Amino acid sequence: MNIWAAADPVPQIGEHALLILLTQIAVLIGVATVLGKVANRFGLPSIVGELSAGIVMGPSILGSISPDVENWLFPAVAAQQNLLDAVGQIGILLLVGLSAAQLDTAFVRRRVGVVASVSAGAFVVPLGAGIAAGFLLPDTLIGKGTSNVTFAVLIGTALSASAVPVIAKTLLEMGLLHRNVGQLTLASGTVVDAAAWVMLSVVSAMATVGVRAGKIVWTIASLVLLVAAALLLLRPLVKVVLDRAEKHSDQRTTIATVVVVILGCAAATQALHLEAILGAFVAGVVVGQNRAALLAPLRTVVMTVFAPLFLATAGLRVDLSVLADPRVLLAGVGVLAVATASKFVGSYAGARVVGLPRLESVALGAGLNARGAVEIVIAMVGLRLGVFGAEAYAVIVFVAVVTSVMAPPILRWSMSRVDHTTEEEQRAQLHEKWETAPGRE
Repeated sequence: MNIWAAADPVPQIGEHALLILLTQIAVLIGVATVLGKVANRFGLPSIVGELSAGIVMGPSILGSISPDVENWLFPAVAAQQNLLDAVGQIGILLLVGLSAAQLDTAFVRRRVGVVASVSAGAFVVPLGAGIAAGFLLPDTLIGKGTSNVTFAVLIGTALSASAVPVIAKTLLEMGLLHRNVGQLTLASGTVVDAAAWVMLSVVSAMATVGVRAGKIVWTIASLVLLVAAALLLLRPLVKVVLDRAEKHSDQRTTIATVVVVILGCAAATQALHLEAILGAFVAGVVVGQNRAALLAPLRTVVMTVFAPLFLATAGLRVDLSVLADPRVLLAGVGVLAVATASKFVGSYAGARVVGLPRLESVALGAGLNARGAVEIVIAMVGLRLGVFGAEAYAVIVFVAVVTSVMAPPILRWSMSRVDHTTEEEQRAQLHEKWETAPGRE
């Protein structure tokens, strides 16, 4: 045996698989852009059209009109779907990281009590309401061999989540991230999502090996240690590199450094069996909001290419045809009502308890109601574990998309009646730098 013999090279992506992937990306970005413009014409943010793009190109519409075209373009092949998902995941991690970089950490620290109260209400109330609803849903929605308790807890977990990627893009598009409510919504949404991922690990254990207190404690401790390491060790190092790059107006070094930090932190949380989105958010906080000017080109690409692609792929997973069954439709409408009411009531109550004005509390309830991709991921985990049947999966995805579409109009209505503060105007001037890139490199 020749130990020096070279190993066979790993085969490249197949010619047909590459053709499908490139076609998928081009079609989804194109359709998402067009439908985003249509949404703008009706006074809605483009995120509504981008989510709808996946529904139009997926089994709900294209699959009904031309099944052969839909099957060719989006074949039910795991490896092919994973390629598209991977591209979308990179984009959404960058979006979350860049959005977190626009977070006013000094303001959030001053309002930590508000964030804690809103997060608690926005998580606990929907979790309890979802668990109760889970026990009332028909047994036909439960996966074979799954207990009613596990199913109900997973329904509660899905309803308790918010969706930081969807919230971030909505706030950015509507020009609300610089508002105090926007800052509180993004910070609270991150806390809620972190709690939802911990709950998801609990449900996964319930469905497989059983709940172990040590594992839950380790999950929470890992998250705390990661945040501490990022803020105490990584932030000073990143600051030195970015300060030097900014001094020389070196966009390339700045952008490359930020991308490495975001994806590296995302990989760290993934390695700890936490959601990569949490790591991307922590990375954005590490970068800080003073790097806006040099990061403008990256933000433009992410907002116009990667984020619409990700949102469209989320919509692809919706098959509205199952709602033709009256039982499933009734269950979907019922879960949607519980999800919307409980999230709004919990967020609103949490805000009012700490003295936030009524309209700002309404805006927080609307913003945190968007569940988008996070709830879809939870639904996919439920399907993989066998806790959800195909109909339950469709119901949860339906709720995720509808709540994400509902949020922007209520946000616009409530925030149009809230006066700007001096602090918000100062923050707006800083955020304007994200819109334009300097000409010098």
